[in-house]
Amino acid sequence: METPAAAAGNPNRFNPYLQGLYAPVSREETVLRCDIAGELPRELWGAYVRNGPNPARAPQDLHHWFDGDGMLHGVWFEDGRAEYRSRYLRTADFEADQAEGCGAGGVMLPARRDRRGTVYKDTANTDVLLHGGSLLALWYVGGIPLRVDARSLQTLGEERFGGRLPRHVSAHSKTDPASGELVFFDYALYEPWMSFGVADRDGRLLNAGTVELPGPRLPHDMGLTENYLVLHDLPVVLTEQGLARGQWTIEQRRGQPARFGVVPRRGQGSQVRWFETDPCYIYHVINAWEEGDEIVMQACRMVPNGLAPNRAYGPYAAMAAVLALHAVPWEWRMNLKSGAVRQRQLDDRIGEFPVVNLDRAGRRTQYGYVMSIDTATDLQRFDGIHKYDLQSGACRSWRYAPGWFGSEAAFAPRIAAQDEDDGWLVVFVTEAATGRSEVQVLDARDIDRGPVATVRLPCRVPAGFHATWARGDQVRAA
Repeated sequence: METPAAAAGNPNRFNPYLQGLYAPVSREETVLRCDIAGELPRELWGAYVRNGPNPARAPQDLHHWFDGDGMLHGVWFEDGRAEYRSRYLRTADFEADQAEGCGAGGVMLPARRDRRGTVYKDTANTDVLLHGGSLLALWYVGGIPLRVDARSLQTLGEERFGGRLPRHVSAHSKTDPASGELVFFDYALYEPWMSFGVADRDGRLLNAGTVELPGPRLPHDMGLTENYLVLHDLPVVLTEQGLARGQWTIEQRRGQPARFGVVPRRGQGSQVRWFETDPCYIYHVINAWEEGDEIVMQACRMVPNGLAPNRAYGPYAAMAAVLALHAVPWEWRMNLKSGAVRQRQLDDRIGEFPVVNLDRAGRRTQYGYVMSIDTATDLQRFDGIHKYDLQSGACRSWRYAPGWFGSEAAFAPRIAAQDEDDGWLVVFVTEAATGRSEVQVLDARDIDRGPVATVRLPCRVPAGFHATWARGDQVRAA
């Protein structure tokens, strides 16, 4: 398995997120005919693509897992066959690094602003979604969307909505499955506002607005319904010292409530309706929808993990403690008529990185798929998948073999499916001890039966971030 050089003076010899499951791979790969165990369904047509960090050079300075150059790993399924590719995301900052022969600093170092006004290096390494027939790769600090061919994974260029991009676009913006519109949000590290916007399926900007806030915020996701966005004002912020020094140091403000801002999709920021609730932090939304007078949002709500910083990680102890995600599924109901908020915990299983059938995104869904977190470690590892019936609370699970750990899965609907869960879950899985990687294909209606087919890969896929499914009939040829 590849590991970065760990010279005695290099602090990354302590960094667990540059080793083992998380170690970067050394090159881009193309495998046009993958070995398959079992039989891939002929109706499985499209691309499973996952984003994540993969430093092109071995880091020499303090390095956060979130800093790595973006790399997409994708499998294209068609006619019972599978082909695999991995490609770097060639953002302007990536190309500048290549030209300069060095790497820009990340969030554990003081911010730099000498490249096009960016605060940190824009890697586009966080999220990926299908919009207008191709992929958009997005960054969690808010960057320039990068358009990518869904099959070849080649970078096509920046997406600036015909030159009308207001500023940046954050990861976890959404594509509406009915209209094809991209609904996005952005936030500022140092200024008291968030923004949102809508672009049509052809990349034309339809609306943009700004929501004023009491101070800078660090939201990670948003909710989307047929007519509204749900913005997150949460009590986790950059510290005053961090703001002054231009460094990424965060704190949870005790007693500050969480607020959800409901904004009409085609409205202005002044129309926001705030709903205040108990203090909490949310990384990832499961889904949101409208139900009578209520906006319903389901998400993975963080709960304390009880971990103390592990001294074995040296300067990375605090980073590792924060990355050990500990969350449970939760529901909030915001009544647009009365202004009331109701909430309830849906289950007590620990999990994160939720996904749904994207054809139902923004509409009432019955099923959600949450990656099960391995609580026997202080590192972020997914040891299986929970399938929730979000209406009844029932849960079925699939656990990977001991020593194997997965990425975020994606739901792939059967062609012409009528039922919400008629399709497959596809997921990259890697054996920690050997680095062997594969893609498991699970029947979403019978998840605990195990894979109906497995795509065996001749190269390792390191642990990473978010994934998507791109339906074959919706992919536009480059």
